[in-house]
Amino acid sequence: MKSLYKNDGNRTLLDCPRRIPTCLVPAGVLDTLGHTPLLPIKSACQATGCKILAKAEYMNPGGSVKDRIARFIVTQAEQRGELKPGGTILEVTSGNTGIALSMVGAIKGYKVVVVMPASVSAERRNMIQAFGAELRLIERLTGIQAAVEEAEQQAVEDPMIFLPRQFSNPDNALCHQQTTGAEILAQLSGPIDAFVTGVGTGGTLMGVARALSRAGQRCRIVAVEAAESAVMSGEAPGEHGIQGLADGFIPELVRLDAINEVATVTTSEARERAKRLAQEDGLLVGISAGANLVATERVAERMGPGHTLVTILPDRGERYLSV
Repeated sequence: MKSLYKNDGNRTLLDCPRRIPTCLVPAGVLDTLGHTPLLPIKSACQATGCKILAKAEYMNPGGSVKDRIARFIVTQAEQRGELKPGGTILEVTSGNTGIALSMVGAIKGYKVVVVMPASVSAERRNMIQAFGAELRLIERLTGIQAAVEEAEQQAVEDPMIFLPRQFSNPDNALCHQQTTGAEILAQLSGPIDAFVTGVGTGGTLMGVARALSRAGQRCRIVAVEAAESAVMSGEAPGEHGIQGLADGFIPELVRLDAINEVATVTTSEARERAKRLAQEDGLLVGISAGANLVATERVAERMGPGHTLVTILPDRGERYLSV
C-alpha cells in the first residue's frame, strides 16, 4: 500500500497543500469562527471571464455568516454589562441569526428566545430548538417589524432580557468590518472591482464596504434584494422565498448613499442558481447564495472580462431541502 507521506523527514501529507499546523485544538467552538476561505466559483468565472470569488461563510460552526455577529454582539454586551449571567437573549430574525444566537447561548449558558416567520424552513426551526432555544412563530414575513416593536416592550418590562437588535445594532456592521472585510483584504492582493451581497440586516454589506473603502479599494458596492420585496428599489414589501433577504423594510444599518447599485433577483432565479452551485461547483449552499451569484454575474457581464468581484455564500443548503 502506498504511503500517505513523503519520505522527506517532515511527514508532510501528499494530498495536503500546506504543512499541518502544530496546534490543532482550539479553545472552544467559538474559536473556530471566521477565517473562512475565499473560493473561486468556477461556473461563474467561466461564464463571465471574470474572477468571481465567494467567501464560504457556510463553513462557520453554526453554518452561516450570522455566527460572526452572534458571538460579537453577545461578547460586546457582556463586556458592557448589558447581558448579565442568567439573562435571556431575545431576537426577531428570519432564521440564521436565531440559529447562531441559539448556539452561542448554549455555549455561554443563556436562555435564548427566537421570534421568526412561520414561513421559514422546517430545518431552521428544528436547528434552533435542537440548541435548546425557545421558538415563537409569527404568521407573515412582513410582520417582522411589528415583532421587533413587541420585543422592545418586553425588554422594557424585564431588565434581564437582552435584545441583540441585529437590524440596528452598530456592532453588527462593526463585526463584519473587523472580521469579514479584514479577511477578504488579507486573502486578496490587487484591486477588487465589485463587492456584491444580499441585504437582510445590512450588516455584512455595510461592514465589508467600510473595510474595503478604508483600505483604499475603490470598488462598486452592490446590494441584493428579492424582486418580490424590493423596498430599497422603492417597491412595496411582499412575500418571497429567499430566506435571509428583504424582510420588508430598509434596516437602520443600511446607508443608501454608500451603495452604488441595488440589484433585484427573483426567488425562482435564486433557487435555480443555488441548485446549479451544487451540481456544477459542488457547493450545497442556501438560496440567498444563489441570489448573490445571479447578481454578481450580472455585474460581471456589464464590467467585462478580467475584473475581480467578491460575494458571500451566507449559509449551508441542508437547511432548505424541505422548501
